[in-house]
Amino acid sequence: ALETELFGKRLLVTDHDDWTVSDVVVGYRSQNDVESGFRQLKDPHVVGFSPMFHWTDSKIRVHLFYCVLALAVAHLMRREAHHAGIDLSVRELLTTLSGIEETVLLYPTGSKGRPRAQRILTDQDPTQQRLFELFNLATYAPRR
Repeated sequence: ALETELFGKRLLVTDHDDWTVSDVVVGYRSQNDVESGFRQLKDPHVVGFSPMFHWTDSKIRVHLFYCVLALAVAHLMRREAHHAGIDLSVRELLTTLSGIEETVLLYPTGSKGRPRAQRILTDQDPTQQRLFELFNLATYAPRR
């Protein structure tokens, strides 16, 4: 009674006569994924479509292509993480990955010359370590 009084009812109509009821419901619910993608295009912490400093149509199209490509890659990474047992949203995934940082330590070599630089990664929490291994980020990390 409470559900029908407060939330109402929803009628789903489809022209896919060969779909089962569960297929129709799953298709309807997947609309949320598409809408979420559009919201993430506007979120500066995920992809951030703006600000856009382009005035020609071709440059705007290229900028939009880059944004959609970045969003697609982020969603593929989220899916890979999910298959590996790491359940994070796209935003949480990007925030966690952004916490993996490189630090440059400078050691003096004496009175002359440039200081010796050593690049190291900051400490990582267990989730960051798992993502680091999953995406094989050691390939891009500084050598110890």
